[in-house]
Amino acid sequence: MTVQVAPLAEALDMLCPMHLHLDAGGRIVHAGPTLCKVLSGGLVGREFTQVFELERPRKVRTIAQLLQTAGQKLHLRLRTPPHTRVKAVLAPHPLGSGALVDMSFGISILDAVRDFTLSSADFAPTDLTIEMLYLVEAKSAAMEASRLLNERLQDAMLRVEEQAYSDTLTGLKNRRAFDHLLGHLLEGRQDFALMQLDLDFFKQVNDTLGHAAGDHVLQTVAAIMREETRGDDIVARVGGDEFILVFPGLVNRSRLDEVAARLIERIREPIPFAGKNAAISASGGVVRSVDYIAPTVDALLGDADTALYASKDAGRGRVTFHLDLPKSRSA
Repeated sequence: MTVQVAPLAEALDMLCPMHLHLDAGGRIVHAGPTLCKVLSGGLVGREFTQVFELERPRKVRTIAQLLQTAGQKLHLRLRTPPHTRVKAVLAPHPLGSGALVDMSFGISILDAVRDFTLSSADFAPTDLTIEMLYLVEAKSAAMEASRLLNERLQDAMLRVEEQAYSDTLTGLKNRRAFDHLLGHLLEGRQDFALMQLDLDFFKQVNDTLGHAAGDHVLQTVAAIMREETRGDDIVARVGGDEFILVFPGLVNRSRLDEVAARLIERIREPIPFAGKNAAISASGGVVRSVDYIAPTVDALLGDADTALYASKDAGRGRVTFHLDLPKSRSA
């Protein structure tokens, strides 16, 4: 029975797509389709050692010595970038001189798949690489699904946390958030000023223009407060028409006067709603942490409230510093 070389090469291409046929001089006679893809073709006629660097066994230096390594595991590296490492085994050619070399990427398979855009079609159907690629694809799909799920969970948690610490009508911090942040400032012994503001004549807006108008006024006032404060300032709605602003690091009296004046002036401007104007003002009380030996939440809020009602008693539409009140005492 005579076996033709061409059918043998075709069979090897199917069974061992990463094989080489070397002649007796170490030149490449034929290359499997996957190696042609990896090395961009043009292999036939080139010397094996021009394409691959033999890393082990180290004693092999010549083609003659290479052809004597039949059955041994060879450790090779591509001489061209990305210098991928491969494992190989050599066997004498069954139909004449020369040798057949079968190769595998080994642990470099994932790098090779990425670098050379390989797929399952580039490997023998029974190659365990196929199973590993399936596992990698499954793992990648599972990790992507897990990532997306984690993102959704984190987004949901952030939304829940934001809702738990936000006033739904105005988008400002709520009382829970304010208590937490103020406690954090006190624990850190950071200097700050606290301003408590109440809206004047807000009940009349609700009574004459309706609650929708009242909601619009609250949202407008909240927007004014955000515009007139810094990014790290705390602006919270703690009651129906009650607000508290905290200014970390700001205790300079003249600057606080300026902030208060801008807030009072802007809130005093008529707020249009459904063809009518809602007329309100704001009264406030201010305390500074530096005016206390050991400031506490109760002392700060109590004194700010006292200063606020002093503003209301003085005619409303103004801000009073607790330190300016007669017989003001620091806690």
